[in-house]
Amino acid sequence: MGLVATDQILRVPLLPVLAAQGLLVRRNAQLLSEPAGPRKGRMGRGPRLRLLITGDSSAAGVGAGTQAQALSGHLVAQLARHYAVEWRLEATTGHTTQDTIDRLNGLDGQFDMALTALGVNDVTRGVTQKRFAEHQARLLGLLTGPMGVRRVVVTGVPQMDRFPALPQPLAWVLGQQAARLDHGLKQVADHFPQVRHLSLKLPDDPALAAPDGYHPSPKAYALWAKEAARLLRQA
Repeated sequence: MGLVATDQILRVPLLPVLAAQGLLVRRNAQLLSEPAGPRKGRMGRGPRLRLLITGDSSAAGVGAGTQAQALSGHLVAQLARHYAVEWRLEATTGHTTQDTIDRLNGLDGQFDMALTALGVNDVTRGVTQKRFAEHQARLLGLLTGPMGVRRVVVTGVPQMDRFPALPQPLAWVLGQQAARLDHGLKQVADHFPQVRHLSLKLPDDPALAAPDGYHPSPKAYALWAKEAARLLRQA
């Protein structure tokens, strides 16, 4: 039997505080909508590249004004310097890894490369590290198997303790769980030769957070896309 982490032990006595803080965060959160703009298209010249971007609200671009300023826009623009990119965005606010599996199971088409962004909603829904790893393995099996993806970049679970919108001790508790899920994600990714794990080490810069203090800003999306494109092009 493994050791129980300190934050897991303290959750019980902290539960009234954590519950109150969680309610306050949801009440005060600016409910930013997913940005307008195309969710599929073609851009660039060169070898054909079929690209899939999938995941939660960050993959959907919440925090940016348009899709061009969001993750999809920046990533497609980066890759279009080298490829004729045929891209598709399949992402929804609130989606967990299981939600994404269900979504992609009904999707027709084959892809060459894919980028995933998941984990925050798995953390807030209380998904365990073991279950999260199982779901991620199923997702990566779907992408690299039936969907034919030859290179996948999985974005690491964000460091939720750094989200400006989260007060202490809620930020600490969620941050510890996010770190556990990301550790499991790295282990799963290592079992797939087509997969690379992207740890986003962004500087402490207020300009990297959207006004809600919970999602990335266009500046953060640009940095994220640059690193993702670098890993994807290493195929």
